[in-house]
Amino acid sequence: MIRIFTEEAPTPLGAYSQGVKVGNLVFISGQLGVDPLSGEVKKDFEEEVRQAFRNLEAILKGGD
Repeated sequence: MIRIFTEEAPTPLGAYSQGVKVGNLVFISGQLGVDPLSGEVKKDFEEEVRQAFRNLEAILKGGD
């Protein structure tokens, strides 16, 4: 098992990893629309959803 961490996604606030890689599988923790640079949740719902997907993408790339 490999823990995944990337600065391109928000730092976890609890005692968990952004994601873990086990073999060829990647398991990702739940993500909010938090901007990793400012630490703030996006105000607009659509932008919050887009940011959550950007966070997921960053974590998946970190698991390469």
